[in-house]
Amino acid sequence: MSERVPRDIEKDYSKKDMVRKLRRLADCIEKGTRFRIQVAGERVTVPPDAVINIEHERGKTGEEIEFQIRWNQVLNHEHHLALTHIA
Repeated sequence: MSERVPRDIEKDYSKKDMVRKLRRLADCIEKGTRFRIQVAGERVTVPPDAVINIEHERGKTGEEIEFQIRWNQVLNHEHHLALTHIA
């Protein structure tokens, strides 16, 4: 297995594309199956036992909500996928 390079990116999507991705994610969560997505050219597979949470941050100039999905890899490397909306 090749070593995974650390990564921390944000990718903007159109509303139409985001809705399509969120619907696929919701279907996988509901069915208890893995979720596959490509983000900025890299394919990511989220296992069905991933932890899902929602984070809300508020600052002086804006707010942010992140829908986070976290899981551990076999080598104990933690990866996360955050779908972010900045108000």
